[in-house]
Amino acid sequence: MKHELSSMKAFVTLAESESFNKAAKLLNITQPALTRRIKKMEEDLHVILFERTTRNIKLTKAGRMLLPEARELIRKLDETLFNVRGINAYQHGRVTLACIPTAVFYFLPLAIGKFNELYPNIKVRIMEQGTNNCMESVLCNEADFGINMNSLTNSAIEFTPLVNEPFVLACRRDHPLASQQLVEWQELVNYKLIGVRSSSGNRLLIEQKLADKPWKLNWFYEVRHLSTSLGLVEAGLGVSALPGLALPQMPHPTLTGIPLVEPVIRRTLGIIRRRDTLLTPPAGRFFNLLLNLWTDENDRLWKPIAEPLS
Repeated sequence: MKHELSSMKAFVTLAESESFNKAAKLLNITQPALTRRIKKMEEDLHVILFERTTRNIKLTKAGRMLLPEARELIRKLDETLFNVRGINAYQHGRVTLACIPTAVFYFLPLAIGKFNELYPNIKVRIMEQGTNNCMESVLCNEADFGINMNSLTNSAIEFTPLVNEPFVLACRRDHPLASQQLVEWQELVNYKLIGVRSSSGNRLLIEQKLADKPWKLNWFYEVRHLSTSLGLVEAGLGVSALPGLALPQMPHPTLTGIPLVEPVIRRTLGIIRRRDTLLTPPAGRFFNLLLNLWTDENDRLWKPIAEPLS
């Protein structure tokens, strides 16, 4: 093809931003220069790529056919350049990840450690956020991608599931319910429950699944983080219903986890990313590492309930 790579990048940026003004700013060029690149590209291809009106622009049929191929071409070039620079292990850059607190504490440290071994000069920025803010950070490109629940959906977001985990009862080993193999949700009505705030994704999911029940749970204490609720449970102030991942993954001298049933409530965690945005090479590498880590160490990292002490 005759057109230069700069024209290809201009085409993709304009297609995604749908604005000559926004695209020119993103490319750090003037609008006339951007217009010339697109016009030259159309002349070389002998097709019209954009339908232009006074208010907006949109891709023609030819433009829609070219867009995925252009994205892939740019991605492969960026990947190749990243790999070439990687020969000397002197890559620099930063990956920004939005993540709900549970995954930050129990999953990311191992992933970041492995990533740092492979790419010691690439910095990782973690934005610990609730489900709504995590989604917003990815949507506005403040984060490269995120780890979130699937309870929130958006047509612009692609969700790659990692784990589907049940909610469990967390209580002290000397609690009356600790000797049971299973605990029904209704049994919790008579106990002081320690829960996260009512606006959190976990709390909303529980209340949605129990909305048709004739009884109501007694949320006596409310905290911001699941780790805080475990601290109150350990102090003997009550019991907590939380995702299995939030429990200590090693046997704990004080706490135990028991499956909650009738109904079984589960949450799905996964990676969220914008459909229309290419990951930078560093972010793409971290994304792939997370997927591989999930596959290789599934049982150890995402064990739903801590085994009892022997």
